[in-house]
Amino acid sequence: MASQDWFEKDFYKVLGVGKDVSEADLKKTYRKLARKYHPDSNPGDAAAEAKFKEISEAFSVLSDKEQRAEYDQIRAMGAGGARFTAPGSAGNGGFEDVFSAFGRGRGGQTADFEDLFSMFNQGGGGSFGSGRFGQPSGGFRGFGGPQRGADVTARTTLSFATAVQGETVTLQGEDGRPIKVKIPAGVKDGQKIRLRGRGRPSPDGGETGDLVVAVTVKPHPVFTRDELNLRVTVPVTFTEAALGATIEVPTLGGDPVKLKVAPGTPSGRVLRVKGRGVTTAKGVGDLLAEVQVAVPSHLDDAAREALERFRATEPAENPRAELLAKARA
Repeated sequence: MASQDWFEKDFYKVLGVGKDVSEADLKKTYRKLARKYHPDSNPGDAAAEAKFKEISEAFSVLSDKEQRAEYDQIRAMGAGGARFTAPGSAGNGGFEDVFSAFGRGRGGQTADFEDLFSMFNQGGGGSFGSGRFGQPSGGFRGFGGPQRGADVTARTTLSFATAVQGETVTLQGEDGRPIKVKIPAGVKDGQKIRLRGRGRPSPDGGETGDLVVAVTVKPHPVFTRDELNLRVTVPVTFTEAALGATIEVPTLGGDPVKLKVAPGTPSGRVLRVKGRGVTTAKGVGDLLAEVQVAVPSHLDDAAREALERFRATEPAENPRAELLAKARA
């Protein structure tokens, strides 16, 4: 960032704080804004990304005591209307008016021009303020401070059981070295896990980037997820549904549990097994067993005769009567 940008940019206004803001309040405000405008929270939103860079730049300057003091001095000179004026003009302005603030506090001596310009142009041969802040040749750190290292994206595919129960897996880093990643219990398909400081290093001594692991979860042949609950469809025979029965229901990674099917249970009824779902820090889910009446596709003569006798004795009510009435209404 060129030095004249400090004249033009009001970092206090960018963060929405006063000039007397404390370090603690400054940090608290920045974190709140960073969470709101972070690119990960606003994918594809160019305006949010630009705002995030703007608040990062402002915080980088104001959170550094030396930079903040220098920034306040430069802004004060800009607010006071200091300008470079020709010798002999009214007010006898010129270089001394603008840079005198930098000369004070050094034993009463005034800094010479070489010292002053070196603050803005270290290692360079350009004009005033030509160095880019934050680069090795710049006089000040600026424009967000040292550049943050890039994030690294990785992908991993987990079994359904691993995603539900959690596990530590090993991934291969960009440099070929293994990286151990702890998968929390209850991770979902498509979820991303961020590992702070495991990405690429900063090119100029700043914060290391993160490792972002995108998770794919393989479907299970029996179970499905419903937030913290696990669902399973359990077939029962016609006689079990009509007369009632005690049946076995599978659990994920454990022994089957016994459930009581009440007489007259229809297809679609859900039976709940407490605490046999997904266990996370947010809570514990249940196992939801949905009953599905299985209709036999092949009947021997004895079974067919028994069903014929049952049909002759079953109630004459039409199970679809209510459905038809509602459709006509």
